Amino acid sequence: MFLVGVRDRTRSGKDVVESRVETLLRSLRGLMKGEVKRAVDSRLKEFKRLRRGSNEEIFKELCFCILTANFSAERSAEIQREVGQGFLTLGVAELAEKLKKLGHRYPNVRAEYIVEARKYVDSLGKTLGDLRGEERREWLVKNVRGLGYKEASHFLRNMGFTDFAILDFHVLDLLREYGVIDRCGPLRKRRYLEIENSLRKIGEKLGLNLAELDLYLWYMKTGRIVK
Repeated sequence: MFLVGVRDRTRSGKDVVESRVETLLRSLRGLMKGEVKRAVDSRLKEFKRLRRGSNEEIFKELCFCILTANFSAERSAEIQREVGQGFLTLGVAELAEKLKKLGHRYPNVRAEYIVEARKYVDSLGKTLGDLRGEERREWLVKNVRGLGYKEASHFLRNMGFTDFAILDFHVLDLLREYGVIDRCGPLRKRRYLEIENSLRKIGEKLGLNLAELDLYLWYMKTGRIVK
């Protein structure tokens, strides 16, 4: 069983929760074909191409993930398109002003994080390629200010690495809705990894890795497939 944080330990309570999880599995299986599957597969191919991209393109994707902390991923993607090369060239004050005009909630601190992270522009892709598995996420969380486990996982998924869960509020809401978790609370490392492991087991039942599963869960919750 892969439930996390379920308080009701009675037989009937477990039966209810397991039934809800089975409903989730059936819903996901229903999406794993046709137009939705084609869209998911196409997006995953985009992620793999990005890993083979230039150092600058990889860095701009890192900037996107820095922007997503406590902010909309869709809005962050719009800002990423608008700022473009400015992530590599603008000073802190100029970048903060640009982010503010584009509607980011935390323009000043995000600008500071992005400019500080420029020291990794030429080495980021190679560093991640030299590391293995969980080492990649741990390195990002330790060395790139502005990245927690969610944002680091998001970046790695968008770089084509498939074994990291992006526990944003859409996914967490869906997991609560179907009884996989009964609460969220602060997502410190231990809690994050517990929920990620539950998602990994769901993925195993469906033949999906975590990158694929995330896109299907997002589609279930929002009706869209975004990066």
